Amino acid sequence: MKIAFLTEKYTPDIGGLAISSERFVRLQSSAGHRVHVFAPTLNLAASERRTLASGGVNVTRYGAHKRVDDTLVDWFELLVEEHHREPFDVIHAYFLTQAGFVATYAGKYLRVPSVVSARGNDLERAIFDPARAAHVLFSLQHADAVTTNANELARKARALMPDIEVTVIPNGIDTNHFQPLPRNKALAESLSLRKQGEIETTTRVVGFAGELRIKKGLRPLLGAYAKVDQRNPTVLLIVGDVRAGEDKQILEDFKLSYPRGQIRITGFVSPTDLPAYYSLMDVFVQPSLRDGLPNALLEAMACQRAVIGTPVGGIAEVVEDCENGRLVATNSVDQLALAIDELLTNEDLRKKLGSAARQTIMDKFTLRAELDANLNIYERLRIRS
Repeated sequence: MKIAFLTEKYTPDIGGLAISSERFVRLQSSAGHRVHVFAPTLNLAASERRTLASGGVNVTRYGAHKRVDDTLVDWFELLVEEHHREPFDVIHAYFLTQAGFVATYAGKYLRVPSVVSARGNDLERAIFDPARAAHVLFSLQHADAVTTNANELARKARALMPDIEVTVIPNGIDTNHFQPLPRNKALAESLSLRKQGEIETTTRVVGFAGELRIKKGLRPLLGAYAKVDQRNPTVLLIVGDVRAGEDKQILEDFKLSYPRGQIRITGFVSPTDLPAYYSLMDVFVQPSLRDGLPNALLEAMACQRAVIGTPVGGIAEVVEDCENGRLVATNSVDQLALAIDELLTNEDLRKKLGSAARQTIMDKFTLRAELDANLNIYERLRIRS
């Protein structure tokens, strides 16, 4: 089977969409299918194209334009051109606004089945933007199959299009890679932290992974951290970065108002090295205001971390309060601080929740399950390899 895969972000881009996209491609390729990835980038001049081939996967990046409509025209024409050269059996897109719209439109035009996957922001923010809502609705209405990674997102998709069928396919995690490491080994492998001063083996560490911004709970995380740190010195480890602009300014203002804080920001960390960073954390926090199904949360759970989340998007579908993690009210600094304190001071509870967290991932969020669910979609559309 030859799959055209469209995504707005792809490795080495940062963020959950890029991670999920790369995982989808790797899984399909491992099953013997040929995948051709099409993704825009700001690292090339407008309309410039570059294609790299590796292990049965072709990745074509093309330069985005300042105007979104020009970018979408290029995307559509590139897909049509490649299909005429060597036809696709299915067009699959992650994210409904741009990738999903182009995939669905091209699918109808080329008479090729299209599958679109909602990932979070498309149904939680883009649908409220008049400039993007039409693309979201077109994707939902005209794709041959619609998937998403959380039941809450499926519910929102059906609210927009009551008659559509939505298949929930949770993110899968490689638990052979994402597994706990002894802290000494984790410290030795966390190379980027050496530039900022070592974290000692006895240091209390609260962690977050990804691109920290307002949507991901930047404000309540900083507020809760200050409360916790005032009681007992603690490091806030951000594995990734803080989004430039307003989000970065919020962080800088916090540092000025709370100069005693110990905040370590690693910058980009390769997925290969992530388990070492998760293993440094005593508590992993995902205080999102809105979200889909965060890869970082699942990865931290696979690494046997005690996690704290908020009941938004797919988080509440993974974390059961006091069973495999803690859930606190969205945007509540006080509840978040109390939960962090509880886990930092109660080692037995921390270990119990961490162990249950890893078991949850091993039971319910496997790569095999994610692959099989997508192949079942293709089978239902009568696409044969």
